[in-house]
Amino acid sequence: MSTALAEVQTTIDYLIPTSRINRRFWAPGEEYNTGVYAPYAVTIRNARLAGYPFNLDEHGFCLAHHATNITDWEAQYAGDSAYAAQVGEVVRGLTGADLVVPMGGMVRTSGQTSDQMQPPAAEAHVDFTKRSAQKVAERMYRQARPGGDGYDRFICFSLWRALSPPPQDMPLALCEGRSVRDDEGTPNTKIDVDVIPTGDALFAPIPGEEDMIAATIFHHSPDHRWWYYPDMTGDEVLLIKFNDSDHSRTWRCPHTAFVDRSRPDSVERRSIEFRGVAFFTRD
Repeated sequence: MSTALAEVQTTIDYLIPTSRINRRFWAPGEEYNTGVYAPYAVTIRNARLAGYPFNLDEHGFCLAHHATNITDWEAQYAGDSAYAAQVGEVVRGLTGADLVVPMGGMVRTSGQTSDQMQPPAAEAHVDFTKRSAQKVAERMYRQARPGGDGYDRFICFSLWRALSPPPQDMPLALCEGRSVRDDEGTPNTKIDVDVIPTGDALFAPIPGEEDMIAATIFHHSPDHRWWYYPDMTGDEVLLIKFNDSDHSRTWRCPHTAFVDRSRPDSVERRSIEFRGVAFFTRD
């Protein structure tokens, strides 16, 4: 197997300043962004060679080991699946939260997509806005603890795992949260459809759009510090913050897939991400 470099010179797609109507249409096996993006040259450093561990409170992400006996990944999307229970256990251990509510998972591939497999997300983003994260957290808590006393803090997260052997052709790049200003980011509304619309329909008014769940997309900044973990194996997981309600800590981590052309023997990436919310409750 080829050797991972200490850093990779590549490009990451960022939103251009003139992009105005930003939506992400999601259909089975296909996604389409109306936002206008451009590739910007970046350096992505090898986190395994950093000389120190990355942690959630400082960097917004961390690597952990978790062995699993699950193999039927496309049957593990639901919040009550066997893998969801494992996600909850891992995240409780890494965050110290006393309640973790898994939301759902998705398998992604750089190869052939299908109704059960989406393509990698290929632009700098965080899966929620601050407003969306607050709405999702409140809904998930009330579903899990009807009549509960509430919570003092929550973390919306993703637990990410590579399913294909290393080296993967499209690793996950992670932007160190401390290098991102609090005021950065533009909403990108997620719209679920059966078929991706075309032409003017992509930009037509959508009633209630302001209340729909939205991601955060970013303009390029030379201050952003990007990292990746090459050669991820099946017993490693990445915990990524989408939003930590405690902003005295690093509270989010922009991320994206990128094409690693430095590995001539790379294989198609297949991965599973599982979203959820970790709560520090008052119960």
